[in-house]
Amino acid sequence: MTPTITPAAPPGQDICWVPVPSGVCLFGDRGRPITVRALEWTRTPITPAQLGAGVSTAPMTGVSQPEAAEIARRLGGRLPRSVEWEYAASGSGRRTFPWGEAAPEAGLANLRGGPGTTTEVGSHPDGATPEGLLDMAGNCWEWTSSPVLGDGFILRGASYASPGLYAKCTFLNAAPAELASAGIGFRVVRET
Repeated sequence: MTPTITPAAPPGQDICWVPVPSGVCLFGDRGRPITVRALEWTRTPITPAQLGAGVSTAPMTGVSQPEAAEIARRLGGRLPRSVEWEYAASGSGRRTFPWGEAAPEAGLANLRGGPGTTTEVGSHPDGATPEGLLDMAGNCWEWTSSPVLGDGFILRGASYASPGLYAKCTFLNAAPAELASAGIGFRVVRET
């Protein structure tokens, strides 16, 4: 069920938006060039606290893709497409990981071997992209608006249960649209 956004706190009141300029994404393992428009991104995955749906500052998980898309719409945006997500994570220079080329470690992302659950968003500031996006790798998978066959959608970013390999900017996964998992959250983008 889609969480109710408390009317007393305007939706997105505590959300920080980060601009990511337009550019060419060298998409996927083959590096196919795709132009991506400039967008504003939520700095972190959305949290219950940001929606007035509790006080937790860990990612809001346990929502299906349609529920995440509806929340994004209420916040004045949408879920990113897979190519947009990859471009925001890797940049035009095609970083291997959101933070650069260094292999994943505990200070950079919440991956397998960490606490075994989601943590407060932004807990790994050394893993930020140069633009300042946090938790692009680890903590929770993130729903996108890119469909796959069989009524599913692409997931990006890896979760707290993922091995380091999954933190690569080109790595993608997929899940049925109706799946509401403790390891899947979302972030929102909006046109600039």
